[in-house]
Amino acid sequence: MRSALRKKVPRYPTDWSEFTGGAAIKRAVATVSDELSQRIFGYHLVKLGNLSSQIELTRCAVNHQFGQTPGLSPFGSVVAEASELPYVENSIDGFLLANELDFAQDPHQILREVDRCMTPSGHIILSGFNPYSLTGLGRYLPIKRDNVLHEAGCYSAHRVKDWLGLLGYDIIEQRNILFSMLFFNQRKRLPTRWHHQLSRYLPWCSSVYVILARKRVWPMTTVRPRWKLNPRFSTVGAGLSASVSHSETPAQ
Repeated sequence: MRSALRKKVPRYPTDWSEFTGGAAIKRAVATVSDELSQRIFGYHLVKLGNLSSQIELTRCAVNHQFGQTPGLSPFGSVVAEASELPYVENSIDGFLLANELDFAQDPHQILREVDRCMTPSGHIILSGFNPYSLTGLGRYLPIKRDNVLHEAGCYSAHRVKDWLGLLGYDIIEQRNILFSMLFFNQRKRLPTRWHHQLSRYLPWCSSVYVILARKRVWPMTTVRPRWKLNPRFSTVGAGLSASVSHSETPAQ
């Protein structure tokens, strides 16, 4: 697993409004995440980070949903760092990470902590910025320098799926959304027909992707023992014993 550790702590967004057109980004991520959350069942779901905590999952069957933020926030009920989750092992049924890895200093550590707390067959909904999109390329241009997107790690969907695969997760579904540069306000949204065509034929150029992954449960199988007779009762041993007894019997 290639390290994604960043030497410098990136600027961490506290609200979607810190992005140019943040309301549109939040709406798109929330719509897809809410739809994918219908596949999550259980008792507890954690919305990890400031951005995740502001997303409503109204269609999710998990009743106990709560946000965890690194500082006091009106959207979070638990204050803790994402790299050190305050939950026991195998206790959380679902996690929502809305662009959380993009602004993490050590994304691997966050995923390891999530995996530690995840129950068997638990789910992760994860969104991120695509480095191969217009938005990803815009990070290297001298535009909108005050935009927090310049601090985003922008890990590709392929790379994130590799990380999840190494931790033992199956990728259930991936959605590609927002096919425009997010450094500028999206005054006009793409027609739905165009969005479907781009998502189908040019998914690699979307600015944001959303992944649903499920923790793989290895089935417990009994080890079949080797079939072996006790030498005392083997047919070969019985034949030898009979021959020896017959040979030792004195002639009448």
